[in-house]
Amino acid sequence: MEIILGILKGIGGFFAGIPQAIADVFTLTSNVGQIYTAFARWIFILLALFILLTSIRSLLKSRNPSEVWAYLNIGDYMNVPLRHWENVIGRARSCDIQIDDMSVSRNHGTLTRDNSGVWKYMDLGSKNGASVNGRRVRPNAEVQLKAGDRLQLGGAVCTLFPISIEERRNNIQFRQEDTVVASPWPSLVALTVFQIMTVIQLMIGLGEKYNAQITISFLGICVLMWIYVLFLRGMKRRGFEMETIAFFLSTLSLAVTATCLPNQVFKQFITVVMGVVLFFFMCTWLRDLPRTIALKKVMYVAAVLLLLFNVFFGTTKNGASNWVQLGGLTIQPSEIVKLAFIWVGAASLDELFRRRNTLYFTIFAVFCFGCLAAMSDFGTAMIFFVIFLIISFLRSGDFTKLIVILGVTFAGGLMILKFASASYVASRFAVWGHAWDPEFISNTGFQMTRAMTAAASGGFVGLGAGEGWLNGIIASETDLVFCVVTEEWGLLIALLAVAAIVTLSVFAYRSILAGRSTYYTIAACSAMAIFLMQTSLNVLGSVNLLPLTGVAFPFLSTGGTSMIASWGLLAFLKAADTRQNASIAVSLKDKGLGEEVDEI
Repeated sequence: MEIILGILKGIGGFFAGIPQAIADVFTLTSNVGQIYTAFARWIFILLALFILLTSIRSLLKSRNPSEVWAYLNIGDYMNVPLRHWENVIGRARSCDIQIDDMSVSRNHGTLTRDNSGVWKYMDLGSKNGASVNGRRVRPNAEVQLKAGDRLQLGGAVCTLFPISIEERRNNIQFRQEDTVVASPWPSLVALTVFQIMTVIQLMIGLGEKYNAQITISFLGICVLMWIYVLFLRGMKRRGFEMETIAFFLSTLSLAVTATCLPNQVFKQFITVVMGVVLFFFMCTWLRDLPRTIALKKVMYVAAVLLLLFNVFFGTTKNGASNWVQLGGLTIQPSEIVKLAFIWVGAASLDELFRRRNTLYFTIFAVFCFGCLAAMSDFGTAMIFFVIFLIISFLRSGDFTKLIVILGVTFAGGLMILKFASASYVASRFAVWGHAWDPEFISNTGFQMTRAMTAAASGGFVGLGAGEGWLNGIIASETDLVFCVVTEEWGLLIALLAVAAIVTLSVFAYRSILAGRSTYYTIAACSAMAIFLMQTSLNVLGSVNLLPLTGVAFPFLSTGGTSMIASWGLLAFLKAADTRQNASIAVSLKDKGLGEEVDEI
């Protein structure tokens, strides 16, 4: 037994010593390291182009066809296909189902479907009311509709009919033929090669600063992505473009962390693992719409407690007190609250035209703005403000618009008064567009002038991971991460990272047009807006085209809470993906591949 243990220990020691041996070779022979870096920079470009363009092409090529769930026959002259799970019926042009009849109110009622296929009608307090099979429907009360039931809206008579078995089969066949999904294996192999080459490059670039954490972290993310894809392939899923993009950006994040904070790499890797776990959990949870909406109250409470805890126990960093120290960990609660904000907003306004829900959400939003103002977190406050507007106006009636206007006016005034008085915010606005002026270049403009200089020195292919000097500047791994990537990895890879985020957003926008539920539409739109806004603020702020706001680049910036939140936001986009077998957030049963129970 001792002999066997000795052999195993020797084998383990051999493999453990390989990274150091490679590092020693490149350290002792500097010319070898220089030659490797010279060639590797171009290989990195080719690998990044292949990985990202394969995923981008697949996402943009998919058309996400809408699906007919039932038909609503209106009188003797109209047969309307129902392509969404929530439909507003009325005379107004904005209604999903428009009935040109003066006896029908502008927003008469809603027709909704749940996961099990049950359709329900709810009257919105219409003037002439509604009845089902002659029985009066009380305002704001849901009534189940079955095949052939007679729904009367004022003077208009409607009948709900299911799609035929043949139509259902045709829909499934059409979706299978129309869905274009790139095979994950070539991209995973390319990304694995990218990760291995990155480790070698970091050994060369960092020299003595290189440590075992870096090797373990890159090995870990490589194993993680392979396990994830293999596991989901076993669940008959085949669309992994979003996850491939996220894993690529997370790999770059580990490289940036290794360059700027070598001793924090493993911690960043752990947050990637936590993000993937959260992503998987959210996708699974989002399958069940009633269960998802039922979690709204929990999200309310969690968000309020997190923000209050931050306000009272937060520490100040870079002018904003949005950080909380928990032992050796530093977290940013407002990043997690973004997920809760979307969850609550989508769930509240998903129940169409219910004024109470809109009022509660507006109060909640104003509370969030107030807390962020107290923290002097200007960048996050801007994001919350825009998301509030997006969520509020996606589904709004006249009364809702009044509440929104009041809420926006109050919140906007609060933000202006608070942030205008914050000296650090004022200084950032003062240096905006004037970083190179003599009065700013050595003080408040120091970060941006150095960032732009470093980015310019990287050229198209970069200096090589670990070979840059911007990593010594404060907040280089967070606020200025775009310039760090440009310096060390080159402008091409930096722009590809931006293009990847834009592609995720474009795909999400196209997916929501065929979305099953208003909840998924609102949530995906909100997550899409956050990705775009954070990327824009980070990139344009680092090159002085916008004020520096301290907003993280999704997936790319170093920061555990930001990484976890990015994966959580991706789950909302994944839930809107209606391609056949592409999304774990859509059960096979919901797409007609299993035995589906439909009450109509």
